[in-house]
Amino acid sequence: MFEGEERLANAISDSVYPPLMPEIDIVSIEGKSLLVIKVAHWWGPFYLKAKGPVEGVFVRLGSTNRIAGQELLDELNRSKSKFAFDQMPCVDVDSTGLDMDRVNSAFASISKEVNQHKLISLGVLVPYSKKLVCSNGGLILFGTDQLRERYFPNARVRCGRFVGTEKVEFIDQYDTEGSILEAMKEIPKFIRRNTAQGAEITQIQRQDIPEYSPLVIREILANALVHADYSIRGMHSRIMIYSDRMEIESPGMLPFGYTLEDFFSGVSHVRNKVIARVFREFRMIEEWGTGYKRIEAACLKEKYPIPVWEELRTAVRVTLKSYSRTEAKAKITLKTSLGQLTSRQQEIFNLFRSHERLTAKDIHIRLRNNISERTLRGELLELKQQGFLEKVGGGRNTYWILKES
Repeated sequence: MFEGEERLANAISDSVYPPLMPEIDIVSIEGKSLLVIKVAHWWGPFYLKAKGPVEGVFVRLGSTNRIAGQELLDELNRSKSKFAFDQMPCVDVDSTGLDMDRVNSAFASISKEVNQHKLISLGVLVPYSKKLVCSNGGLILFGTDQLRERYFPNARVRCGRFVGTEKVEFIDQYDTEGSILEAMKEIPKFIRRNTAQGAEITQIQRQDIPEYSPLVIREILANALVHADYSIRGMHSRIMIYSDRMEIESPGMLPFGYTLEDFFSGVSHVRNKVIARVFREFRMIEEWGTGYKRIEAACLKEKYPIPVWEELRTAVRVTLKSYSRTEAKAKITLKTSLGQLTSRQQEIFNLFRSHERLTAKDIHIRLRNNISERTLRGELLELKQQGFLEKVGGGRNTYWILKES
């Protein structure tokens, strides 16, 4: 056992840099000798000498070891300095890079005044080389559209509603155009437009029930935007709605040294300190570290399934299952309850009240709200899959009818 202890100590010393000095003890449990290794927390990053400081840094993801990419190496080095990416100065953009109309409008919406001192205290403006410049976070939150698109084209959210349960064909799609603060207002509108509205009937009244809890969506969306890794180019936050679930993804692994278990237990680790501070100023997030507890409590109170979190290779995904309490109270089936359809699907369905046959062109002309032919085709396929409509014929002779019971 002493020889094993020495071999292990030598292997660590010969293979890893910067030098590690672990404590290695020999303990006896139930008559068997075991080596116990204690490694003190240190920022690193540590790497295998044989592979070098670029290709020799590995991170643990689930049950696998992965080579750390350049973005993660940069984040590890920032973690050592206790300096978040969104706090760093965008050195080429002075204070005129802020869209002051956007700034003033945002603070007016919460009945607060804003001035240069306030923007400095929030970290939106930071000193650099004897002048004030925008921080990365300040540009993401309040920068002019032109500058934000130039420096942070990934600071947007892409939303899609798909036919069925696979990411194959769109029914509807939307890319946020303003800042991530504005996305917090616009994205719920897209979700309401593309999700069902169920119903629970009591002895007194009918209560409309959204397919997904608005409170839970707000918490998860805010969490995704606050903790996204905006240093990763080419990746966006995404919202994907299917017939049986919704997925919300934000780019970047969990911050170094932070786990899902930490998140579930309420331990706080803020990746973007400027963005988190501003979101809290606007009451879009509450006390740091309490988000999951509020989500769990809301799901239990409103009887929604608790969402599932996953750490992927380059993103964190939250999956919300589609859910309706209709059957439990009113015994209303999807086939007979129009409350289960989106408002646009209800409008299409109502065109068939007289049991006539309609082509896609007929339907497109009669709709009050103008939508693309592609979007209409996706909606018709969704209504067909849910058992409301039936497609007859092919090619130019294709038409749609109500599906018989």
